Amino acid sequence: MEIMTWFTLSALCGIVLLAYLAGSIPTGVLLTRLFAGKDIRRLGSGNVGATNVRRVAGNRLGASVLFGDVLKGAVPVYLAMRMHPVFGSSLQWEIFVSLAAFFAFAGHLYPAYSMGRSGGKGVATAIGCFLLISPIACALALAVFFLTLQRWRMVSLSSICFAALLPVFVFLKTHSAVFSVLAAVLFMFIFFRHTANIRRIRQGTEPRIGKKNP
Repeated sequence: MEIMTWFTLSALCGIVLLAYLAGSIPTGVLLTRLFAGKDIRRLGSGNVGATNVRRVAGNRLGASVLFGDVLKGAVPVYLAMRMHPVFGSSLQWEIFVSLAAFFAFAGHLYPAYSMGRSGGKGVATAIGCFLLISPIACALALAVFFLTLQRWRMVSLSSICFAALLPVFVFLKTHSAVFSVLAAVLFMFIFFRHTANIRRIRQGTEPRIGKKNP
């Protein structure tokens, strides 16, 4: 029993570590170097996420980066969710899944490969996490994202609205305090990462899709 306990604990720690390393994969950097011969960190806004990649290298590469960043959240959460049978309660399982999601998200923001620098803003990775944790809540928040994008044409504003409403939808659909707190924590990080965008929105200089930058 003791050996089994240590084995299980090691497996759980391994998945959390894998989540951080998966989140740290520099999708935007790798794909733009491989297919466009560019260093995305030195172009556009300097952000490694899909929005900046789309502006610099085109829609197809931007979509590929988006897909890769979503997978960075989805795969670790999927593996963590598969560990459900080893937990004595649903609360323990929810905490573990949340840890895997948070560390995947943290890896994207503070990647290991660059000593915590040059990370993204985390929206796509958060989507990947919650597509598995609560698909309906994530879909509702994404609906808000696209409605906001259609109205104001600003990815940054749409991302903030998505992240702000995600905890509400997660609580309404799952009634899980753990998953709701996770969503709220991710929102705080996403909001902090968008402080420069918020400043530009207030100044009226934030780039809009389909329009020339002011």
